[in-house]
Amino acid sequence: MGPKAKKSGRKKRKITKAERLKQLQEEEERRQREEEEARVKYEKEEMERLEIQRIEKEKWHQLEAKDLERRNEELEELYLLEGCFPEAEKLKRDTRLLSQWKHYIQCDGSPDPSISPEINTFISLWKEETNETLEEVIAKSKLVLNLIDKLKLILLETPPYDLEDKNIIQYQGSILELQELLHLKFNIATEILLRQASTLADLDSGNMEKVIQDENVTLYVWANLKKNPRYKSVRFSETQIGFEIPRILATSDIALRLLHTHYDHVTPLCPVPTSLQEHTATVTHFVKDEVKNEEAAISKELQEEGKQRENESNSVQEEETKFEEQGDSEVQMILKEGLQKYIYPPETTEDVETENAFPPIEVTLEVQENVIFFEDPVVARWDAEGKHWQTDGISNVSYKSEERLITFSLETFGPVTLIQDSHINMPFQSWELRPLDVNKVLLTVTTVFTEIQIQIKENLCMLASIKLNNKKHSSILEGKWMTPISFICALKEAGLNIFPSGHSHFYVVINYKDPLVEMKAYRQLALLSSAFAFGWSKWNTVCNSKKVIVKLKEHLTEEPTQKPNWTNLMFSGDRAQRLKINENSEAFSEALQEETEFHSTLYHMVKDFASKKAMEKIRSSNCQFIDSVCYMLLSTRLLSYS
Repeated sequence: MGPKAKKSGRKKRKITKAERLKQLQEEEERRQREEEEARVKYEKEEMERLEIQRIEKEKWHQLEAKDLERRNEELEELYLLEGCFPEAEKLKRDTRLLSQWKHYIQCDGSPDPSISPEINTFISLWKEETNETLEEVIAKSKLVLNLIDKLKLILLETPPYDLEDKNIIQYQGSILELQELLHLKFNIATEILLRQASTLADLDSGNMEKVIQDENVTLYVWANLKKNPRYKSVRFSETQIGFEIPRILATSDIALRLLHTHYDHVTPLCPVPTSLQEHTATVTHFVKDEVKNEEAAISKELQEEGKQRENESNSVQEEETKFEEQGDSEVQMILKEGLQKYIYPPETTEDVETENAFPPIEVTLEVQENVIFFEDPVVARWDAEGKHWQTDGISNVSYKSEERLITFSLETFGPVTLIQDSHINMPFQSWELRPLDVNKVLLTVTTVFTEIQIQIKENLCMLASIKLNNKKHSSILEGKWMTPISFICALKEAGLNIFPSGHSHFYVVINYKDPLVEMKAYRQLALLSSAFAFGWSKWNTVCNSKKVIVKLKEHLTEEPTQKPNWTNLMFSGDRAQRLKINENSEAFSEALQEETEFHSTLYHMVKDFASKKAMEKIRSSNCQFIDSVCYMLLSTRLLSYS
């Protein structure tokens, strides 16, 4: 083997101690220099930040000072504008007096239900009328129901300061007396019909069958003349409406009557509410102290609601329900002393051997088309002792939505009703208030199940359209102009309840807002509604309860804008400001939009950027129109229930 090759390259020189110390010293100096540079940079940035904050704070204080300086002037102008509310209230009072005068000069023979001698005379004379047929009673019921509706409307529309306690007692007493007399007349007419049942017997079945119908009542009467035990299925006039009766009834000398009413003649009258809307127009003389007192009065009910929320326990509340339509099913027997109600099952059953001799009675009803059920209706029966509706004693409920037929089994006969949750459409998903024409707006409320569009003009409201599952749904209410209170009652009766009550917050998760702030916002939105469109903002759920946020844009055309340029406004009751954020911003901020100022009212806020034409439309708005818009906003509580 040859000699080994020598290793090439130099050996790595070791760093001396002095060199290492020098290197460490240089690193330490570099670190200190970097720290110093970072400290200087931080201090500079902090000083700049503080300076910006100081400038912004100074600017903020200047804006606040400017706002405070002109506050009294702005509030005085707002009080003058809000003079439309007492003016509208005066016009409503004049309208009520005029309607009484018009009724007086008509001389059509119908009584004025608000005048005690007239309504008492009408009731007394009708009591004396005898031998009325069912057709005659149903024809008379139109007038009676109209009188009842008038009395209920008087109780709802008349402000508390114009309605004495004795008048309330008188009107409610007249309502009850008319309801009881109408039901009595139906019973007497049914007895008269049954006394001639044999002459009206059907040739095929041998039993009597009679159906009488109008827009308020459908009456079905069946008399068991043959008592054939095999004839247990009762169907009226080739319809699917009727009964499946047990053998014991099929062999008894009885008659079945189904009185299907489109009105509630069973539920006791509710106490007359002191509605917060009734106070909105009582501001007088435009004096600051008086206005503050009136605002406190307006928000009293809302404040009570807030206290209820604070004291609310975690217990589960009983679900509130809404009565939609009713049917009164009865089994009757004619004895020597007259028509008698047949108790089923009988109180004594000693003679009956079989245990299941009195099975439930199967009933099939048709649900009227004018009522909308967003879920399958619940059947409830009237508890005469407890004076309330309950769902026990009802079984085998089946609902065919397309045919609008509902079938259920009843343990006993009596009044039944179809109900659904009053708050099924709450909370709302969104809303928009948009001008259409002079003194005319369109209010759109979108819920989980439906989209409801309401037109408001002067002192009237109208249902413009309904959408169910994004499809248009027709309603007999469409195109009918009504006063706000009548309109709200009509929507509720049709199953379209978007109007929270004083205790709705127990059943609905709401975006609670301070009552006074909410009330002031509705009044000022109504003042601006003839020239500006308003809508739901997602930031309204983020800000605290002392503030409300809406989106706004000037809108002077009847057609909706394709790409609206919305501006977000925040209002706290005594301060309005434009926000820098929009609906697409990632985070919430109360930062003021650049080159804008604070104002004490929404009116003066929009005045900064509104066109001359828009401000002219606002100042020339009809007082009744503003009052009606405000009433609908207060009734829907959009800022809290969206």
